[in-house]
Amino acid sequence: MSGTVRLRPPSKELNPRVIGWWRVHTALTFGIPVLVLVVLGVWLSGARFWLLLPAVVLAVIGLPFTVLMPLWWYRVHRWEVTDTAVYVRTGYFWQEWRVAPMSRIQTVDTLRGPLQQGFQLATVTVTTASSKGPIKIEGLDHELAADLAQQLTETTQATPGDAT
Repeated sequence: MSGTVRLRPPSKELNPRVIGWWRVHTALTFGIPVLVLVVLGVWLSGARFWLLLPAVVLAVIGLPFTVLMPLWWYRVHRWEVTDTAVYVRTGYFWQEWRVAPMSRIQTVDTLRGPLQQGFQLATVTVTTASSKGPIKIEGLDHELAADLAQQLTETTQATPGDAT
């Protein structure tokens, strides 16, 4: 069957700048609670031990997580767009492979949060009729993301189907 779309490994890597973006995001995720706990521990002498202990534990866990996990994520995350489908592989320990046939795509959006803008990155979100939810391709160069959104829009408009 020529119209069959099969699940297969996507071939394209994300932009390497995504490693830095993930590191900053993860550092903020761990760093803000550590900072709050340290400040409270300094101010509240009666609870100092019980505030500084979790701060140290979070810092000890957060530092290697912040340094090493983005490297792993970069090796795992892949994407690809063909004339017939969008392919994405994401995940950390539990990896998810998804494919969205062009005929099932309903909307295509791009997002550039403040951190992404600093790294000149963007996320392309492909919404389908799937109950699993949209497919997100994070960590694309912002110009590539705009071009990809345009390409997907044109391709889905030209693809027969009802996107349901």
